[in-house]
Amino acid sequence: MDSEMMTSFGTWAPILLMVLIFYFLLYRPQKKAQKKRQDMINALKKGARVVTLGGIYGTVVSVGDNTLKLEIAKGVVIEIARAGISSIVSDKEAETEENA
Repeated sequence: MDSEMMTSFGTWAPILLMVLIFYFLLYRPQKKAQKKRQDMINALKKGARVVTLGGIYGTVVSVGDNTLKLEIAKGVVIEIARAGISSIVSDKEAETEENA
């Protein structure tokens, strides 16, 4: 390698290193989390106990393409966007929430 090529590599190496660091520390984990959330939303089915982004607990009554209906109290059903689901509540969490 000639000295001009080494100088060129020396100026680009820190930039390439920063790009790699951003990829492995920011972009890749974010994409992994997005995929996990999308898989959770796609796996929703009738009877699942969920919590919305607004903090409302409910049970899935029906599932549509972009929306789903939640029963948040006896006889009270609301319709929300699928993207509004924060997480699926486990059985232990549901029991604790009901007993509180």
